[in-house]
Amino acid sequence: MIPELVSYVTRREGRKFLHLKPSIDEGVLHPHKLATGAPLSLYIHIPFCRRLCPFCCFNRYLFHEDQARQYFTDLKKELEMYRQRGFAFSGVYFGGGTPTVLMDELAGLIEYLRAVFPVKQISLETTPRELTPQNIELLKQSGVNRLSVGVQSFNDEVLKTMGRDNGPLAEVKERLMSAQGQFDTVNVDFVFNFPGQTVEQFKADVLAFKEMKIDQATFYPLMASPHKKDAMERRFNRVDNSREKQFYNVIIDQLYRSQYTASTAWCFSRGEHIIDEYIVDSDDYIGTGAGSVSMAGGNFYVNSFALDRYHEALKHQQFPVVGWRKLTEKENWRYYLLTKLFGMKVDTGEFRKRFGGSMASKLWLETAFFKTSGIVTGKEMLRVTEKGMYPVSVMMRDFFASLNTLRERCIERQV
Repeated sequence: MIPELVSYVTRREGRKFLHLKPSIDEGVLHPHKLATGAPLSLYIHIPFCRRLCPFCCFNRYLFHEDQARQYFTDLKKELEMYRQRGFAFSGVYFGGGTPTVLMDELAGLIEYLRAVFPVKQISLETTPRELTPQNIELLKQSGVNRLSVGVQSFNDEVLKTMGRDNGPLAEVKERLMSAQGQFDTVNVDFVFNFPGQTVEQFKADVLAFKEMKIDQATFYPLMASPHKKDAMERRFNRVDNSREKQFYNVIIDQLYRSQYTASTAWCFSRGEHIIDEYIVDSDDYIGTGAGSVSMAGGNFYVNSFALDRYHEALKHQQFPVVGWRKLTEKENWRYYLLTKLFGMKVDTGEFRKRFGGSMASKLWLETAFFKTSGIVTGKEMLRVTEKGMYPVSVMMRDFFASLNTLRERCIERQV
């Protein structure tokens, strides 16, 4: 009953992010508009892949070298506009797409970032196919701290259904082990509750990960937008969220109760490691690249998804923002609460410092519900309980599903 209730409320709140103003007053894109002292992260989207997975909702294009090289040039222009306005980023996260499709351009971009911003930490996504000795060495030389590898599953049957081709299983594991120990954190991404995937297949994935003793794994529930969900059901099998808790229980049984730290409701680490969710560690973040989103100073921004429109905006030295929404005070409080719950703890003192009032008064109903339902425990520091982990996972799944619906609309309309 509790997961269904939080799912309903989160979906209702998430739909508000679909209603955006088509233009933005660029005056709000200044660092002085952000909360004083708030950590600020940078997300960089590289939308190119050598093969497009049918379940992915992110903005992506088939890789063409000339197009990709132009894109990296445009990215530097966008980043330079933020630099000129006084923005400074210490944490950088590269996502995609596949950020490692052009290693020389990627290395050059990282070199630029280190030259103009006080970068302390870089997290980057890649795939098993891209995890070559040469790429590992280049990423180490560039100072990448956390490498996240999108394996999704070790099961050939599941991968075939997903439309993935990671290569022979023995080779995939060998490549993962070659990266282990080369970075501060090596993470492996998995998907669970994919149509046709069985709980037994997923459990085998989790056990295989445990046996390899890699630093960290992040487990993503299926978060399909409506059209993507329909397309997958026509192609594969019914998307059945009623099975989801069975999959999640495998993670709890095999990792959470087996000396793994829950860094987020989806991310489990062998000790303390860098996590993949900048939205947890940073109250504000700027998204750059085609199809990225930002949350800064209580404002939600959406960049152009169309490569030609993205290019034209930067050609004329304009920010490529095509949608904007100013969150209400309560929406801002709730978003903050959601992200901190996802990170497994909510510091009520930090909430008071950021918003000028106690969480118990500003979000009294939400606080009372989470406490009485056993989702959190504590007073000044609210910590998510084992019982609360799945409801929090559901909340984050549904919030991201709303953003995926937004992405779907932007891709369809080529804004």
